[in-house]
Amino acid sequence: MARRTIRVDWRASLDLVGRVLLYLVGPLAVPLALAVYYGESLLPFAVAIAATVALGGGFRRLGDPDPKLGPREAFLAISLIWLLIAVVGAVPFVVAGAGTIGSPLNALFESMSGLTTTGATVLRDFSVHSRSIMMWRQLIQWLGGLGILILATAVLSSLEVGGAQLMQSEQQIDRVDKLTPRISQTARLIWGLYVGLTALAAGVFWALGLSGLAPRMDLYNAVAHALTSVATAGFSPEPLSAGAFEPIAQWAMVPFMILGATSFILLYYAVTGDPMRLLRSDEFHLYLGVLAGLAAVVAGVLAVTAETSFGPEGTVRHAAFNATSILTTTGYASTDFELWAGGAKFALFLAMFVGGMAGSTTCSIKSLRWLVVVKSLRRNLFTAVRPSAIRPVRVADTPVEEETIKDVYAYILLSILIFVVLALVVVVDAARIGAGVSEFEAMGAAASTFLNIGPAFGAAGPYGTYEGFASTSKATMVVLMWIGRIEIIPVLVLFTKAFWTS
Repeated sequence: MARRTIRVDWRASLDLVGRVLLYLVGPLAVPLALAVYYGESLLPFAVAIAATVALGGGFRRLGDPDPKLGPREAFLAISLIWLLIAVVGAVPFVVAGAGTIGSPLNALFESMSGLTTTGATVLRDFSVHSRSIMMWRQLIQWLGGLGILILATAVLSSLEVGGAQLMQSEQQIDRVDKLTPRISQTARLIWGLYVGLTALAAGVFWALGLSGLAPRMDLYNAVAHALTSVATAGFSPEPLSAGAFEPIAQWAMVPFMILGATSFILLYYAVTGDPMRLLRSDEFHLYLGVLAGLAAVVAGVLAVTAETSFGPEGTVRHAAFNATSILTTTGYASTDFELWAGGAKFALFLAMFVGGMAGSTTCSIKSLRWLVVVKSLRRNLFTAVRPSAIRPVRVADTPVEEETIKDVYAYILLSILIFVVLALVVVVDAARIGAGVSEFEAMGAAASTFLNIGPAFGAAGPYGTYEGFASTSKATMVVLMWIGRIEIIPVLVLFTKAFWTS
């Protein structure tokens, strides 16, 4: 039998992976500098820097010095980049060896949760960790929030896949790479917007602390929460998350979560003098409409439930904050919503499947796919009574190809299937070790990790931890956080024979 030829230029992929890993030295230098400032151990970050230099340098040597990245090579590179950065990101936790994240599996869970902006944590005692370790935990989430956007803009826009085509249609431009003449310039513009928005958030939060309106919001907390608000990530160095701060600080976080889950391409147009592109966006309307409706439902349930007596302002604030946090996949909590009535918790559970806009830092299924589903269903109802009518599905006044609509339905179906399988794994595993996880709590944990939300219900609630789940469940969650964050296909396609040999 003839030997099959590998059709993937894996050396080109390794070269790109090596380049990205070497860039990780810069972010690792930030907590290293903090460790120097606070007089904490430098070893966790020194070892991590050595590991990333060794890995990055090794991949560069194995890689093609003149790489030509096609669609297959891009898929392989994207998958490896996310996986290996999570592995390197876990090194400081293991070397520090403190608390529940000192073990390799828990460290990888925490790192993958951070990089994928999931926000699910295995921490139990926050006080045993150094400030530099806690800041690295924040920073890796910020890197993950930007990373998926830059990859989508610079790489996925050149691939013939449904997600990129949908994003191009909604942004009302022919191709994402036509925002500027060069993709690298586009990436720099979006990077600048991301950094600027983060700096603005840090400034607003710190100003609240300096003014005395939110005394706990010192510079450290202001920077830490700015990093994860804009990244729609959700880690907090405070055990009570946003609940550790005064109401005005919680209100201040809401607009930054909303902006982080808004298309950065459309935000770019808005800040450069063309805000109507954003205001005319069908997806933006759906995103804000669902968010407002969800917050209203949660507020209504809280208002009629005697156990949740927050008062008028508190009811509106907690409903708006936690609805925004879950729908945008941020994962902060202003209070322990595990104690809320079942109706409010179920509304938050449904919000996990929505997500923000395409081209943002958000995760989950995303509003654009749901917009296509809604419009295609309306079209099907119309053609059911008018069989001869031709009525294309339009997004931003641009017809969506029928193949793309099929891709959207396939993606949603695959997402639901993976969620169901993960929920089953959690239920069976919990019963095996006697953890006492209910079916709803298992579904919450499955949706929260695969869709990169963060907090769930029960033991994994907003003030809880995933540390008590079985090791096999946590390992499965690590894999599915990785798969879910890069939108399933770039990882799953690697396991097909056709990808390598066709």
